[in-house]
Amino acid sequence: MQARDLTKISLCVALCCVTAYIAFPLPFTPGYVTALTFAMSLTAYLLSPRQTFTVILIYILLGAVGVPVFASGQGLARLLSPVGGFYFAWLVAYPLLSSAKGAEPNFKRYLLANVLIAVPITYAGGLISMMILMGVNFFEAFTIAVLPFILGDILKATAAAILGVKLQKILGER
Repeated sequence: MQARDLTKISLCVALCCVTAYIAFPLPFTPGYVTALTFAMSLTAYLLSPRQTFTVILIYILLGAVGVPVFASGQGLARLLSPVGGFYFAWLVAYPLLSSAKGAEPNFKRYLLANVLIAVPITYAGGLISMMILMGVNFFEAFTIAVLPFILGDILKATAAAILGVKLQKILGER
């Protein structure tokens, strides 16, 4: 990798770490509403799928070893908690989003790919981990892992798509 790529990766990891703290809890779910998915969407729009995977893996590994980068609960325990599935799903969701973004910056394609690929994969990870670790059925898990987050995730995907297109045009890169 070139220094420019390493710099972009480092900046995106830092953005993920910072945006995880723009968060608030919901009383009826173990999940937090955070700006982190906005940062990961933006990462996917600005970087290649491989670089996006690297950013998310570094972020997760930092949290796993105890660096305080997760919104709530640190270390491996957070990854093994009912919300751990969200973290692992991001490793699939956002590199796929990066793959689906296309060659030219396009708001509609960015938003549609995010809402149809990244968001559902993320929800699937959270659903599975909550069903297994909380011992709840699909409907209960859907109620606490998906429903409270849909509107916010669409808004964050929209904001990331707007900014992603603008930054792509400024940077002049795929």
